[in-house]
Amino acid sequence: MKMQFYDVKTRQKVETDVVEKKEYKSRGDQIRYAVRGKTSDGRWLTRFISKEEYDKISV
Repeated sequence: MKMQFYDVKTRQKVETDVVEKKEYKSRGDQIRYAVRGKTSDGRWLTRFISKEEYDKISV
């Protein structure tokens, strides 16, 4: 599945494949949901999304 990410290094939006889903847990009860992709030169990109979007994506 392709998704749009923001590449901080190039300061542009890029569209790439979603490689993995990840949950980030804080010290409290908060959980943030994210998807990760890779650029053509091998750098990781992360995009935080809602739980509803997270549940729909299959990787």
